[in-house]
Amino acid sequence: MSRFAALLAVPALFTATLAGAADAKPVLRLNAFAVNPSGSTRANPQRLQIVIERWSRDDERTQLIDALTTKGSDALLSTLQKIKPEAGYIQRDAGLGWHIQYAREYPLPNGGRRIVFATDRPLAFGEVMDQSRSSEYEFMLAEVRLDAKGQGEGKLVPAAKINYSKEAKVLDIENYTDEPVALSDVRVDKGSTDKKAAKQDEK
Repeated sequence: MSRFAALLAVPALFTATLAGAADAKPVLRLNAFAVNPSGSTRANPQRLQIVIERWSRDDERTQLIDALTTKGSDALLSTLQKIKPEAGYIQRDAGLGWHIQYAREYPLPNGGRRIVFATDRPLAFGEVMDQSRSSEYEFMLAEVRLDAKGQGEGKLVPAAKINYSKEAKVLDIENYTDEPVALSDVRVDKGSTDKKAAKQDEK
């Protein structure tokens, strides 16, 4: 199993949760191919569905920023995990998936849009038991850029650290792997309302 596949592997119990969520029409459903930049010619792209069921509110964004800038990464993780209802989920084709806690959308000058989402990530049993270095990377992050026709590309960081330097006032995102997973051939699925969020502050 590739590192990317392993990071998205979660208990089978979650499959039922995704099936139930699929009954409600999401505000946005994206289909994409995830390409692991391992350099191996044997690595095959994996089909992904990114489903946004609601856009995160301004007050949720403020809570996350305050948690990180005043109390640090652990507080950010705890605050992120408490957000209810969840913003959506990400799922491998015909496989297991994981929830998305936070999702925002920003307009682009070309008539397209930039979509970002974040969540905690499922830790494999071995990571927790062995206290491996990867267990310190507790966030999953992604950015997708779509053109006016609803097509585009993006990047996914399956395992990341998020820290904030109070002295420099800089957000630092550290990727566990050398490069993020590339999301190619991203397209808006017709099985969604494709409801755009109100104009949002990009800071």
